[in-house]
Amino acid sequence: MSFKTFLRHLREGFKSVFRNGWMSIASITSIVVSLFVLGVFILLVLNVNAVADEADSQVQINVHLALNVDQKLRETLQTEIGNMPEVSKITFISKDQGLIDLRADMGEDAAELLEGFDEDNNPLPDTLKVEVVEPTTVSFVAEKIEALNKTHANQPIYKVKYGKGSIETLFKITRAVRNIGFIFVAGLGLMSMFLISNTIRVTILARRKEIGIMKLVGATNYFIRWPFFIEGALIGLIGSLITSVVLYLGYSTLESTVQGDPMLQLQLIPFDNIWMLVVGVLVGLGVLIGVWGSTVSIRRFLKV
Repeated sequence: MSFKTFLRHLREGFKSVFRNGWMSIASITSIVVSLFVLGVFILLVLNVNAVADEADSQVQINVHLALNVDQKLRETLQTEIGNMPEVSKITFISKDQGLIDLRADMGEDAAELLEGFDEDNNPLPDTLKVEVVEPTTVSFVAEKIEALNKTHANQPIYKVKYGKGSIETLFKITRAVRNIGFIFVAGLGLMSMFLISNTIRVTILARRKEIGIMKLVGATNYFIRWPFFIEGALIGLIGSLITSVVLYLGYSTLESTVQGDPMLQLQLIPFDNIWMLVVGVLVGLGVLIGVWGSTVSIRRFLKV
């Protein structure tokens, strides 16, 4: 196809969008509504996944040391744990610092409950806080740390705590949330494709006489198909861009509302961080559906 012919098809495609005004508006509206619902679910899934990732990242192991552990043994133990490939970070929390942190966490309630405890009378043990590379390995790492007691005669580890039971439940919930979110988005994507393509089919059905005349006067299938191909792409592009703008305005308003209300313990992902993904998916899907709907729908009318 020559460049001149392509420009002709492009021009005809643009003209068709405006010439068939109401049918084009119907197709664009169908795309906007379908992609808007899909876009809302994509934003919801992205934020839910962010919350799940944040919960996973806060998983850590508290290794409480025995009272008879001196500095040298503690440093040896700290080195052994830090050398584990699954461990990303290890922090030593002295019992004095632990008491300070406990008072800070408890706030006003600490005054009465912790009365009489000081540096000379501190019931808390020294602690090693261990963070892992992959949160799902936390129980495995905890078992490896507990096993270190067998390599030291005086068993320097008093207790290893990581929320056994509740952590496994947390991972199951976050995994289920991600899977359900993916299924919903995929299902809505397929529903949007069929709904939009059916609307475009109705648009082309109304122009079957035009297609039949072009076929009878000698136009090739290739020559007839290209303007509709471009028209479908334009309709999909316009609809997806409108949807992207609406989602941006709505999400920005919601983000400002959530951040401005201290009572809402929610933190949305800034739209600037995800706009390329969301807009890319919507525009790509809109254009794909527009082209696909036009190509499939016109095929039956080319058999004259």
